[in-house]
Amino acid sequence: MKKEAEVIVVGGGPSGIAAAGALSSLSIPFILLERADCFAPLWQRHAYDRLHIHLPKHTCQLPHMPIPDDWPKYPPKSLFVQYLQRYVSHFRINPVYNRSVESAHYDDASGRWHVAARDVSAGCGSEGAAVEEYSARFLVVATGESCNAFVPEVEGRGSFGGKAMHSTEYKNGKEFAKKKVLVVGSGNSGMEIALDLADHGAITSIVVRSPVNFVTREMLNWAVALLKYLRFPWVERLTMMASRLWFGDMSKFGIPKPEEGPFTMKMKYGKYPLVDVGTCKKIRSGEIQVLPAVKCIKGNEVVFEDGRSHSFDAIVFATGFKRPTKQWLKVKEEDCLLNDDGIVKPSCPNKWKGKNGLYCVGLSRRGFLGATLDAQGVANDIKGLL
Repeated sequence: MKKEAEVIVVGGGPSGIAAAGALSSLSIPFILLERADCFAPLWQRHAYDRLHIHLPKHTCQLPHMPIPDDWPKYPPKSLFVQYLQRYVSHFRINPVYNRSVESAHYDDASGRWHVAARDVSAGCGSEGAAVEEYSARFLVVATGESCNAFVPEVEGRGSFGGKAMHSTEYKNGKEFAKKKVLVVGSGNSGMEIALDLADHGAITSIVVRSPVNFVTREMLNWAVALLKYLRFPWVERLTMMASRLWFGDMSKFGIPKPEEGPFTMKMKYGKYPLVDVGTCKKIRSGEIQVLPAVKCIKGNEVVFEDGRSHSFDAIVFATGFKRPTKQWLKVKEEDCLLNDDGIVKPSCPNKWKGKNGLYCVGLSRRGFLGATLDAQGVANDIKGLL
């Protein structure tokens, strides 16, 4: 039997929860579908122990519920999960868990979205699991930027005899003390995991293939504040000057020098600036070795693009995520909000609103604040149409 609601929200991470909270505050009925068995699974199950929010807490709160004043300015993972739990409880958000969306299409005749979701709960094999039908006037895609863990194909990867994992499986460096560990990927997760490994006594190396813009938390805060008074190019230029004065020339240590600013690279390539919490100091001291791109793996030996090779006991792939949204969202290309990578197209004026009641939240690379603004915009628009 088909289940109906005014709105279907796909995704139960912070973006989906924000959308649900904004809809709930306006008394708009919705169904939230989440493929995991809990909300915010990346935060609850797949984040490393030392993770803290990199931006001030007031920029990371969801609609209609501030993060408590007496909490730290940069809350740790444990506190942020507590905040999400309070949020879900306060707005009485009851996701339908273990539902993996397989298709969603708009029916012109009925003026409704039809969504097929497979029940992937424990004991239900993916082939034999039941497919459920849902129908709604509006569809909100809130599957998040961090969706499916991605590990690149590397020649000989299967021959590696040590422990290999994606960053979503890494918790802390206790088990790697005195072991040789390679971190592949130089985003915020990769750099912070490298720092954690070094702090736990691992002999740590990190692969850095492309230019990195380093900033501190304070630099980001000042940049956001200055945008109220100065044009974007000036704010970026000042941020780059502050970065070079603070961090010096990191190209001496094997990290390519960026030609473009941190915010330009984020908008053009989705490459976030690296918020340093101590990794640079350990790179300069030699506690963390910087290596070029991996060419191939031969057993426990990793061969790099410069011809050098090193032996490792473990590899952590901090290589990001892929978003399969376009595989199940059955929409004409000209009507779709998202590009092939599952991110909002730059050409969309209202980045959260598409055609025929299609919306998205948290897919415009603007962090928690962007997701909150998207969620409120979506809820207000739907309320107006109803």
